[in-house]
Amino acid sequence: MLLRLYHWSLALSIITLTVTGFYIHEPWANSLVEGSGTWSMATFRLVHFIAGFVFTAAVLVRFYLLLFGNRHERILAFAPVTPSNIGNLLQTLLFYGYLKKHPQPRLTHNALAGLFYLLTFFFALGQLLTGFALLYPESLAWQGMALKFFGTQQQLRFIHYLLMWYFMFFAMMHVYIVIWNDIQTKEGLVSSIFNGTKFLPLGS
Repeated sequence: MLLRLYHWSLALSIITLTVTGFYIHEPWANSLVEGSGTWSMATFRLVHFIAGFVFTAAVLVRFYLLLFGNRHERILAFAPVTPSNIGNLLQTLLFYGYLKKHPQPRLTHNALAGLFYLLTFFFALGQLLTGFALLYPESLAWQGMALKFFGTQQQLRFIHYLLMWYFMFFAMMHVYIVIWNDIQTKEGLVSSIFNGTKFLPLGS
């Protein structure tokens, strides 16, 4: 249940952050009313900040589950660092390359998905750090950290912007792969996002 809550919180916050982020980057609102009368930028920024805190909470929940979740949620269940997971990574690559008819049955994520999820988690931390540094320009602590790891304010914004594109492409590929898997394997991946139930072949 907590994993599904994390998933939907992350998904909705990414959509909201992307839409509001594009507006903040290049406002498109058209109005005959003078800007100060509508406060559209202030509204978009507020929604962006709220979604940012939801995104932060979701990342923290996933970090907790990586360390203290059940055996299917912990990092060693799918990270390609054990012989079993490395083998699964190779098997999954063969399956996705249409060189193998069936994937290796697993209740947890396959190791290829695990690899990209860990990469995405790393980028999420970068997005959080750059986002909070942009949110609190008056904070010496945040600005000191930003200057040390990311450079100037302009470089900070550029990195934040590039990471947004990563999350957009990741989300599109994630949806495609999940639907493709659901069609190919009949494991119920799409429905599992809603009910938490996944099917495996008999005897696996």
